Amino acid sequence: MQTELTAEAIYKQEFKTALRGYSQEEVDQFLDVVIRDYEKMAKEIERLRQENESLRRGSSDQAEPVKASQPVASNYDMLRRISNLEKAVFGKQVGPSE
Repeated sequence: MQTELTAEAIYKQEFKTALRGYSQEEVDQFLDVVIRDYEKMAKEIERLRQENESLRRGSSDQAEPVKASQPVASNYDMLRRISNLEKAVFGKQVGPSE
C-alpha cells in the first residue's frame, strides 16, 4: 500500500493566507510535529515489513527440520536418564537376573 503523503510533502505544503486565517506560525509548529510522527511511523512500518519477511523466510526454511529433530533428541535424552536412574537404584547390574 503506497500513500500519497510523505514527510517531505507535508513539509513543502503551502496554504493560502486569508484575512482571518490561522496563525502561520502555529500551523508550521503543528506540521513539524506531524512530520516527525509521520517519519517515525514510516520507519516502524518498514522495520515491521522487514521483520515479517525475515520471519516468513525463516519459518519456511526451518519449520520441518526443527520439528523432526526435537522428538529424537528428547527420546534419546529420556532413555539416557532412565538408564542412569536404573544404575543408581539397582546398581551396575541392569536387566533380567540369571
